[in-house]
Amino acid sequence: MKHKLEYLLQQAVEALKTQGVLDGDVTAQVVLERARDAQHGDFATNLAMTLAKAAKHNPRQLAEKIVAAIPADKLVSKIEIAGPGFINFFIDPNSQFQIVKQIHDAGPEFGLSKIGSGKRVQVEFVSANPTGPLHVGHGRGAAYGSAVADLLEAAGFDVEREYYVNDAGRQMDILATSVWLRYLEECGEVFVFPSNGYRGEYVCDIAFNLHKKAGDSYRHAVAVVFENIPADEPQGGDKEKHIDALIERAKALLGPAHYDAVFKIGLDEILADIKDDLEEFGVSYQQWFSERSLMDDHSVEQALQRLQDAGYLYQQDGATWFASSRLGDEKDRVVVRDNGQTTYFASDIAYHMNKLDRGFDQIVNIWGADHHGYIPRVKAAMQALGADESKLKVLLVQFAVLYRGEEKVQMSTRSGEFVTLRQLRNEVGKDACRFFYVMRKSEQHMDFDLRLATSRTNENPVYYVQYAHARVCSVLRQLDEKGRGRNLNLGMEHLQLLTEPHETELLTTLSKYPEVLERAAVYYEPHQLIHYLRELANQFHSYYNAHQFLVDDECLCNARLNLICAVRQVLANALNLLKIHTPESM
Repeated sequence: MKHKLEYLLQQAVEALKTQGVLDGDVTAQVVLERARDAQHGDFATNLAMTLAKAAKHNPRQLAEKIVAAIPADKLVSKIEIAGPGFINFFIDPNSQFQIVKQIHDAGPEFGLSKIGSGKRVQVEFVSANPTGPLHVGHGRGAAYGSAVADLLEAAGFDVEREYYVNDAGRQMDILATSVWLRYLEECGEVFVFPSNGYRGEYVCDIAFNLHKKAGDSYRHAVAVVFENIPADEPQGGDKEKHIDALIERAKALLGPAHYDAVFKIGLDEILADIKDDLEEFGVSYQQWFSERSLMDDHSVEQALQRLQDAGYLYQQDGATWFASSRLGDEKDRVVVRDNGQTTYFASDIAYHMNKLDRGFDQIVNIWGADHHGYIPRVKAAMQALGADESKLKVLLVQFAVLYRGEEKVQMSTRSGEFVTLRQLRNEVGKDACRFFYVMRKSEQHMDFDLRLATSRTNENPVYYVQYAHARVCSVLRQLDEKGRGRNLNLGMEHLQLLTEPHETELLTTLSKYPEVLERAAVYYEPHQLIHYLRELANQFHSYYNAHQFLVDDECLCNARLNLICAVRQVLANALNLLKIHTPESM
């Protein structure tokens, strides 16, 4: 109905252009909102007020002209002008029943939109360093990014999902060195493991596999490994200098080929675990993009050359700087250190150059909230590369905080003290994980309540929504058990019998689903879909508790069955979109 009214208003605008009331080049942005008060109709628009200046008319006078130009439609019973120029639409009460037929006809496709047709969008999300398993903090970004991508696809956009694999840099060297040191322990060497190494059990598992595969081929005596290495922090030294020196020692003792082999087994095993973990969580990608590939194909050099040619690079203190402050950043940034090594930011510039060159209409980056300060420098790089920085949309996700009872669980990938996404999923289930993760705006703080997520009560929101779907299925089973068939056509012919307040409320909410889906997609807000599901489930449960569906009156019975099956279909469409199971019994 909303799209119908938008079309009628656009027709009225075109008629006013023909009449000379509006200039032909005026663009009308039609915004329709559902009226909050039934006395003001069903929908309202402020179109007259937004066009008043261009038309050189008083808003209320222009509203009168717009109303006069709106084509007649049997679904619109009345149009009123209110206040300074609001236009209120009253919909024919009988038109509300059309939504049931629309849902039954469209089935799984009900609610899908074409607003994004012809537009390519890339959504990059999770992109956690492959230095350890995904933990519960990454899970929120995974659920949110997956939901955003799926919503955009449901709205007609051509979506490509991408994971940026940070397989280069110091953290990966720390991982490789940690694996090698644990490997040395497998060989029988005894020493104090560095405090700044990766100490999770998974590193020991990788080292065990490395030893099983390579035997003692990469073994070196502890005395040689730790000779003249700066002291670690517990011994009164510097943990950063200690681990950096061990990295250089590992590279020197192993040589390029053997070091790469150690590096590769750590990367490959962790990345394979991440891929498997995400797949089980219902998250898939079209592209896994390697940071190392940017160096291998000289993309970093090319990106820096483009910045140089554009006049945005300069030399200072032996380093190369990007003049990002000229483009809105708080200060300039180093892209090549004084030792000749490029920075992580230089790789990021090259990565975004690559995204731009792939021709996406919109680039969506989903980052942890701790990356907030990184946004201006990346947008500055986009501008320096000659692109419109509005092409980049950065969405921030607060990490979820896990509680066991009243105790907050501390997490650190380096120390190995964290709860993995797999552990959380095994404990509360994929459905609860995905539902809870997207219940709130992504930038809002979130406490993950384990006890609530595993409870089978109406207090658990995912259980409550799924239970609504299962209850409809239960009614249909009862119908079969009674030997009564459902007559779809008879139900459609007598939808006007649905006059109870609960039924009217459900019909209105069902009609909102396409609007909610579109809005959730264009604003990147899957929590809007969660709120909608909870509202629809609550209304259905109230209806279920207040009325009998399998009444003796066949016409009323089938009308109600058609209504609740429409409810089931919309619940299923939204839950499937969020990759949450739709149980038939609970």
